[in-house]
Amino acid sequence: MEREKTETEVLVRHQMRVIKQGAESLIGEEELEEKLRNSILTGKPLTVKFGMDPSAPDIHLGHAVALRKLKQLQDYGHRIVVVIGDFTGKIGDPTGKSKGRKALTDREVLINAQTYQEQIFRILDKDKTQVRYNGEWLETLELKDVLELASTITVARMLERDDFQKRFRNNIPIGLHEFFYPLMQAYDSVVLEADLELGGTDQTFNILMGRSLQRERGQKPQAALFMPVLEGIDGVEKMSKSLGNYIGVQEDARSMFTKVMQVPDALIIKYFELATDILPEELDRVKEELADGRNPKDAKLLLARTITALYHSEEDTRAAENFFAEVFTNRRVPEDADLLPVILEKGNLLDCVRPLVNGGYVGSGAEFRRLVAQGGVQKNGETVKDMTETVRAGDVLKVGKRKFVRIETEM
Repeated sequence: MEREKTETEVLVRHQMRVIKQGAESLIGEEELEEKLRNSILTGKPLTVKFGMDPSAPDIHLGHAVALRKLKQLQDYGHRIVVVIGDFTGKIGDPTGKSKGRKALTDREVLINAQTYQEQIFRILDKDKTQVRYNGEWLETLELKDVLELASTITVARMLERDDFQKRFRNNIPIGLHEFFYPLMQAYDSVVLEADLELGGTDQTFNILMGRSLQRERGQKPQAALFMPVLEGIDGVEKMSKSLGNYIGVQEDARSMFTKVMQVPDALIIKYFELATDILPEELDRVKEELADGRNPKDAKLLLARTITALYHSEEDTRAAENFFAEVFTNRRVPEDADLLPVILEKGNLLDCVRPLVNGGYVGSGAEFRRLVAQGGVQKNGETVKDMTETVRAGDVLKVGKRKFVRIETEM
């Protein structure tokens, strides 16, 4: 009996360490420990909730931070429920905005949700993930139910939310319907009887509202796990497609591997924590090796290998690493070459002419053709002979003496 208890406590401590690794904060830690203990003893999995914003269908590693944590929990046998806000998306969440977010149409919600699901199942196990649309229960609420829900919170409490405070102080209108967004999201937790909810720090108010409403309805409150923002490969700004500092989960292996190698040394550990499924014990070893003077590039190669292998086959990952070694290490092509988004219809240099001109790398298409004819253009360190030279995502073009651009397939 004592041995069984000890083994249970070891499992609880291990899972808690995995859950907290890389997290910004965990609210309800003691409650979650007790729930984990009961889960292990009874074999009943925890219900872990993750709300999906149907307004942003394209996923990069920044978006995938919470998904990777969900995958770890899923691997321990817990029940992952992805809630698609088809109903709340039509209200419009104003989080972090100076004005209310544009509400979505039914068609926009469904299209975005489908695109999002196709991408999240590159991370989560589709067969072990439950996808629910909150319109399933929110659309059935009657007016008396909505009024009862509204009675659980005061206007003063609602105005504690940062974005509402700012808009109120600046005399920017707040629609009464916007107050219902956090309430509806909280009600999702009640319906699912969630044990744990994951989200970004921008969702703090909404997720804590779920804890309050669960208590109000006689349920044990969910723990709240908040994941931090992941900086892009520039090491400065939040990862963003518009800033060009992102790594997309659907990018080809060569582009993904090469981009990870551009991550600043100072962010190696953070990327391990947030963009991989590395176990705490393995991460400890990486930290110790770096502290003992290991070349950061070696750790970064492991990081690039690890991240790329999460989204691509072992063969493609190995080929991407060989490509990087051949092109960037042996031939000294800069790792921080500018990105050049291109729609590769023909897959040759002709596709690159207009983007090169628009980007200011050459003065005109005619000038680029002259450079090619004079041997002034290289691809991955080799001189380009003519305009029909085949190019693909990840290739690096040297234009003239000092300009380097890396081809990226435009999505």
